[in-house]
Amino acid sequence: MSNAIEEARPTKKTPLRAALSSWTGSALEYYDFAVYGTAAALVLNTLFFPETTAPGIAILLAMGTVGVAYVVRPLGALIMGPLGDRLGRKFVLMLTLFLMGISTFAVGCLPTYDQVGMLAPILLVLCRIIQGLSASGEQASAISVSLEHSAEEKRSWTTSWTLHGTQFGTLLATAVFIPFTAFLPDDALFSWGWRVPFWLSAIVVLTAWLIRRGLEEPPAFKEARADNPPLMQVFRWHKAAVVRVAVCAMVNTVNMVFTVWSLSFATSIVGLERSTMLLVSVIANGVALFAIPAAALLSDRFGRKPVFITGAVGSGLMMFPYLGAVSAGNWPLIFLFGAIMSGCAYSLANSIWPSFYAEMFPTTARVTGLALGTQVG
Repeated sequence: MSNAIEEARPTKKTPLRAALSSWTGSALEYYDFAVYGTAAALVLNTLFFPETTAPGIAILLAMGTVGVAYVVRPLGALIMGPLGDRLGRKFVLMLTLFLMGISTFAVGCLPTYDQVGMLAPILLVLCRIIQGLSASGEQASAISVSLEHSAEEKRSWTTSWTLHGTQFGTLLATAVFIPFTAFLPDDALFSWGWRVPFWLSAIVVLTAWLIRRGLEEPPAFKEARADNPPLMQVFRWHKAAVVRVAVCAMVNTVNMVFTVWSLSFATSIVGLERSTMLLVSVIANGVALFAIPAAALLSDRFGRKPVFITGAVGSGLMMFPYLGAVSAGNWPLIFLFGAIMSGCAYSLANSIWPSFYAEMFPTTARVTGLALGTQVG
């Protein structure tokens, strides 16, 4: 079996174009994915579950709908991964774009529990399932495109822009809610204001489609010839790599705690202002936009493992003082620890994993192995 780290044979013109396409597509698609998590933390518990439900239970149910997408993502990886290795990275990127856009727009059109009863949360979960299936193939395909168009000595730098785009999309999804939560009265927010960020996904899909339609498949993918189906390759020769990726991918728990769980806890339990907590996330994500490319440069210079491990351990440790500050309602420390934990420490690991994980798999099974490892973890 060929070595998992293969030369990508980039052309002179395509690496930057591939990185830009991956950045833009990831930013726009993960805007769609993240806007749901923000809405779930702020309003969905009130709109899609019975008024008789205890507040704490309603919050858990809303958070459960967020988790549905993560439950179906391993299934999506089994579907999207082989498609990316057989039919092409671009095929999956376009497919996931439209799946994500349509399901996100649909959430903004859903009737609430007061209007249709139990049908409302059922439809909500169905939309979230489609989002999860889409997300399972997006990053693996975008990262593979960037890596395979990149020079070997710049792989971490080139692939980090996919995660930079994801971070920007998350920032945008959070920021778009701030004016609605800050300036709209609750009646307007809960009747129509919460829907607008979801409807904006129509613009998101059109923009990303215009950018991605001109993307070329990497030369390494065009020239690769697989003797066995991608899933067979992964399970026969690369099981250990999938396990390594799955374990390392657990660092993403830090991001979920920061962007969704702590937001719900702060606003629903501690009683902190919605708009100010959203601003905490915006600032931390803004810091990350600078930290991600800087960390990628360090990785290309000093190696993947030292930078990744520093970020994973550091962000995990910083979670405790951050949640302590949220519990105490201490705004200066919330902003400070949030920026250090998510903006700096987590970004060290977040910027490195695309190249770190993708280099463990050969071109002929890269999307499959990368998707399975990251979605199981």
